[in-house]
Amino acid sequence: MNETEHLRDQLQLRIDQFLIEHESILARIAPDLSTFSTYSQKFLSGGKRFRAIFAFWGWHGVRASNPATNSDDPAARDIILGVGAALEIFHAAALVHDDILDNSDTRRGEPAIHRRFEALSAEANWRGDHAAFGRGAAILFGDMLLSWSDELMYNTLAALPRENDAAARAEYQNMRTDVTAGQYLDVLEESAWFGHSDDELITRARQILTYKSAKYSVEVPLALGASVAGGSETQLAALRAYGLSVGTAFQLRDDILGVFGDARVTGKPSGDDLREGKRTLLVALTRRELPEAERARFDARIGNPDLSDEDILALQALMQETGAVAAVETIIAESVANGRAVLTDSGLGTEARSALDALALKMSSRSA
Repeated sequence: MNETEHLRDQLQLRIDQFLIEHESILARIAPDLSTFSTYSQKFLSGGKRFRAIFAFWGWHGVRASNPATNSDDPAARDIILGVGAALEIFHAAALVHDDILDNSDTRRGEPAIHRRFEALSAEANWRGDHAAFGRGAAILFGDMLLSWSDELMYNTLAALPRENDAAARAEYQNMRTDVTAGQYLDVLEESAWFGHSDDELITRARQILTYKSAKYSVEVPLALGASVAGGSETQLAALRAYGLSVGTAFQLRDDILGVFGDARVTGKPSGDDLREGKRTLLVALTRRELPEAERARFDARIGNPDLSDEDILALQALMQETGAVAAVETIIAESVANGRAVLTDSGLGTEARSALDALALKMSSRSA
């Protein structure tokens, strides 16, 4: 078992421990809250754990570069595991809220949390609108996860020296602002895109992917882990540059999967982003290449929840024919190359540089 696989197992144990502790707290409040415990344990079981993994390698890379520290120190490792677990709980909360915003029915091939609460209401034949209950309960469930992520993060960071604690807290707090702002811009663009030039739409799409995903998924977890270990300005600058480049590639691959992905692998219907009206860079680049006469029809299809499979196939073909898919693939390749190049003079430990190099390739070529 390699370090990353071992890390995933350790993270799961840390998350399970935290959730079990909070199961007893919820049980003391009311038996009805057992649903929160059941859903949180199931929802936080498994997953890619990318954010926690990047935090770990940012931390490991800094510690391994300092002869005075020991990366195998159990107390130090427990701190970065707590940080990683908190990031994963935060991400779970973001996914719950994201599925409500996108009206998504599934997540990882299973019913989305708001659909689970909706089904709970329907099966029990409770009064009122089952769908409305599902959405409301899921919002509160997501809020609970956010509260728990803060609790675990801040309690974990409190064990650090003051300077490291302050730097890591600042990274975490900035991440929360960035991703929430990015999510709002994403929602906004689904309605407010009209009237902007093609160049403006491309710029706006890049801004959304930067704040909604690139910083949140890769750059900040790396910087957070490095800050926990007391990273230098040189190390942090290198990790930020790597993180933004690889995070961009990560989100662009996600955008392609949102249109072309195999539902059996991604756990979401193929073309879901088109039905949801996501104004991604892929969409903006496709639109720019279309003749004026075809744009109105293209615009009418993006965001239509009733798109048929044939409609999705037609839009996929259009994105291929205009060269938009090839353009995005080029940006992905360039972003990965830029990120990998930064590692050479990053001042990080050898093992971390190797792991981050491999992760850059994995993140950009994944199928789910």
